[in-house]
Amino acid sequence: MKQLVIIPLAAIICACGSDYSFNSNLDRKAFKEYFKPSEVQLFDHTQPTVPYDTLGMVEGNACQMEENGAPVSLADARTDARRKAADIKANGLIIKSCTELKEPGKGCYSSAICVGQAIRLHQKN
Repeated sequence: MKQLVIIPLAAIICACGSDYSFNSNLDRKAFKEYFKPSEVQLFDHTQPTVPYDTLGMVEGNACQMEENGAPVSLADARTDARRKAADIKANGLIIKSCTELKEPGKGCYSSAICVGQAIRLHQKN
């Protein structure tokens, strides 16, 4: 009876002590790029309540590339602007203007553009 307990217990202990590595098909860089916009606080129709420094203007774009493709959204353009703000080390974005263009142009059947001010918010103490 003791052997029935000792053998599985030994197997478990050996398995826990082995050098186990996890491999994934997820690319760490792509994973960070996907979540980059979440690092930037969005101010749309509001102003920050803490002091900030202006880093520059950014423009986000969304494009409907195929006639039967998904329609563009202002949300996609805002997300692109947040990603570009994060690229210049901003932690906030004040949206100045967003618009949808329904006429085809520059390889898009329709497009959306958002322009905003990339800012660095001062941390509250």
